Amino acid sequence: MALLLRFPSHNTSLSFFLCTPTHKPPPASLSQPFGRRKSSAKCGAVSDVKAAPPVLDGKEEEEVLVGPSSEEERRGERVVADYDWTQEWYPLYLAQDLPDDAPLGLTVFDKQVVLYRDGNGHLRCYEDRCPHRLAKLSEGQLIDGRLECLYHGWQFEEGKCVKIPQLPADAKIPRSACLRTYEVRDSQGVIWVWMSQKTPPNLDKLPWFENFARPGFQDISTTHELPYDHSILLENLMDPAHVPISHDRTDWSAKREDAQPLHFEVTERTDRGFAGWWGKATDEPLKNFLRLEAPCVLQNNREIVDEKGEKHYFTGLFLCRPTGQGKSMLIVRFGGTKRSPLAKLFPQWYFHQNAGKVFEQDMGFLSSQNEILIKEKVPTKELYLNLKSSDTWVAEYRRWMDKVGHGMPYHFGHSTISLPKEPAVVEHAPAGLVAGISASLPAKGGIGTMHAPNLANRYFRHVIHCKACRSIVKAFQTWKNALSAIALALAALAILVSGRQWKAILLVSATVCSAGAYGCSTAITLNTTNFIRTHRRL
Repeated sequence: MALLLRFPSHNTSLSFFLCTPTHKPPPASLSQPFGRRKSSAKCGAVSDVKAAPPVLDGKEEEEVLVGPSSEEERRGERVVADYDWTQEWYPLYLAQDLPDDAPLGLTVFDKQVVLYRDGNGHLRCYEDRCPHRLAKLSEGQLIDGRLECLYHGWQFEEGKCVKIPQLPADAKIPRSACLRTYEVRDSQGVIWVWMSQKTPPNLDKLPWFENFARPGFQDISTTHELPYDHSILLENLMDPAHVPISHDRTDWSAKREDAQPLHFEVTERTDRGFAGWWGKATDEPLKNFLRLEAPCVLQNNREIVDEKGEKHYFTGLFLCRPTGQGKSMLIVRFGGTKRSPLAKLFPQWYFHQNAGKVFEQDMGFLSSQNEILIKEKVPTKELYLNLKSSDTWVAEYRRWMDKVGHGMPYHFGHSTISLPKEPAVVEHAPAGLVAGISASLPAKGGIGTMHAPNLANRYFRHVIHCKACRSIVKAFQTWKNALSAIALALAALAILVSGRQWKAILLVSATVCSAGAYGCSTAITLNTTNFIRTHRRL
């Protein structure tokens, strides 16, 4: 159900006129609308006046920039939809990467949960705090399928406390010693959580992706923690115009010289999102179909008919989870019913590290964007210049946030914002020697002392969330150490032996082993070191 609300000016207070007495309106302080962008200032600074494009004004500017999408917006009215962020399914983790022998701590907005499989292999998810003294259960361990808090050893099974070591033998465990439960489901290889404690799970809202169920469909899935807000992440993922510039030559398709005007056609707007076609301005018809669905699921689909007349389906799927102010986690799934023969030549870890590189290329832009939105405290309409030929989806997304943002802990909309009321949780990472020791502990997913827990580090953004990449890095580390030791031993033998032929054989063998160790070191670096643009390198 949607309601029409009048946008006030900057100087008027917000009042809501509801069509039904049963609907509870969003508080004015949480969804303050703003007026139109001030257009009195005209600026331009160019070194070559002849090469500069003409400055547009009035109607000419309206032809270039994204304008109002509905009559209600033109009249200054706001459409508000019924929305409660807790009554949605959020992607927690890839099922294949869930640890087998330890609980996993995760967050949805500011809610902390612990996820694990019990002794019977069933998924369990609870509030991540022990009812005893609020210690994080995700810092605990699994003993015979039971979740144990490592602070005092309380153990839980199916949400109930079944053991308290300090309790007298003849005493009963208090009934209140139980955990708050969250419902979870494994759907198409992704674990989803229903965040509401008041309403039962709505299975009709559980996402299902048709292409992933097609015969022969194969995908490459990766998980990434990112240091910026989920709305900025989604905005970036639905922006095809930046790809040729920001990701120039990153893969086989992105080329800077291919940057060009794009065409967008919105075919669907609902309270749960929007959808439409997009492609090059010269494409006829448009080839790519994009859909955003609440709460934060984005997919981009394409169908291609080959020379034999057989239809193939391709999908880029982005499952986003808000993990707190200025933080998000993303599950990326690229797949299709047909795979390039060239792609089969590369190992899976290569595509994973390449995905990390792509996110690092955008990270500086998006982190600064996040900072400015928080600092300016105005909606995106006051800050963005959205072009029709590149930013249509961005404008659509922020307008959708106008409709549903009142039902979120905080939001940045096109015309409205609601700033976070709770302070951001700052997780202090250890430093120096302590950081090295901490990073080497299994609970932190570390390997040796070369990494400290830090979201600015590719290892802790991706590798610790990926069983395959963790195993590969450990394997390369083992091979590197072994080959280095063998190379050193062969070089020592070459010094000791007297025959020239043996010296040559041993030195060549030592060189080969050293080259192998160097190759392993390079592979480890690819998986654990951030991408830095050439002009930013020291």
